[in-house]
Amino acid sequence: MELNILWFILVGVLFTGFFFLEGFDYGVGMLLPFLGRNDVERRVIINTIGPVWDGNEVWMITAGGAMFAAFPHVYATMFSGFYMALFLLLIALIVRGVAFEFRSKDDSPVWRSTWDWLIFFGSAVPALLWGVAVTNLIKGVPINEKMIYVGTFFDLLNPYTIVGGLAFLLVFLFHGALFITLKVEGEMIDRARAFALKAGAAAAVVFLTCVGLTYTNTDLFKSALGGIALWGAVVAFVAGYGLTWVKKYGWGFAMSGLAIALTTIGFFAGLFPRLMVSSLNPAWSLTVYNASSTPYTLKIMTIAALILVPIVLAYQAWTYWVFRKRVTAKNLEY
Repeated sequence: MELNILWFILVGVLFTGFFFLEGFDYGVGMLLPFLGRNDVERRVIINTIGPVWDGNEVWMITAGGAMFAAFPHVYATMFSGFYMALFLLLIALIVRGVAFEFRSKDDSPVWRSTWDWLIFFGSAVPALLWGVAVTNLIKGVPINEKMIYVGTFFDLLNPYTIVGGLAFLLVFLFHGALFITLKVEGEMIDRARAFALKAGAAAAVVFLTCVGLTYTNTDLFKSALGGIALWGAVVAFVAGYGLTWVKKYGWGFAMSGLAIALTTIGFFAGLFPRLMVSSLNPAWSLTVYNASSTPYTLKIMTIAALILVPIVLAYQAWTYWVFRKRVTAKNLEY
């Protein structure tokens, strides 16, 4: 296999892991002001992701670093074209991280409530923007023959990409609610289930709309793997909703995660061999061939990845194993 194709696959794997893991992080953050009825319950909710949220974000950093090293032209075009969107994403993530750390520094209800809403903001904005970004990549953005983005921020916003953003947000909300059912005890499980069912119903409608618009606005379904994966995601999500209805939360969470993974696979398969589609001229699209680094760079990166990636995966698996127990008011860390 050619190394540029291998790195396309690896970048896809990194984003798949990121959306699966950070997806429930975002969902938990968005649910915080609504699911927790008092400060103790909200602290319980925060502690469900407290030991892992920053590790989950490392997948995004690693995916961005891999993109920069393997496909520098894509990195340059994307960060210039999506500059404002990425700036908003960065601000939201900074606010979210600060909120996790500062929330418990003062006992004032106003202080804590303010940071709770900032956690909501720092979770909802990235979830929405990632959906907008992914759908823009497959729909196409104005890129000229010099691999330069020649549009504006508002060129990224249209009915299809907005629906894509809402689909990501609602699916992550459903995913996060199911994660909470696996990490808390008592009445909060029932409340999380109720939120999951409401969010899941809305997500199903918006997600199906997004799939339909993907068919009419893009060429994703010309890829057999892309079409199968996207429809498989629909089936997995419906299965996850049904399992949530009958209170099989573990399997429901697995199916919502599978839906997220299949959606990511579907979009990457529909893109291949492209990485960014030019809406001005298909020949100006950035591909794994015209946007990649030199073979020597890719070779060095491959050797480093073979050594380091298993170590990182083992460490993160160990982290989840250590913090696998449910969070209760008795074992809170303030």
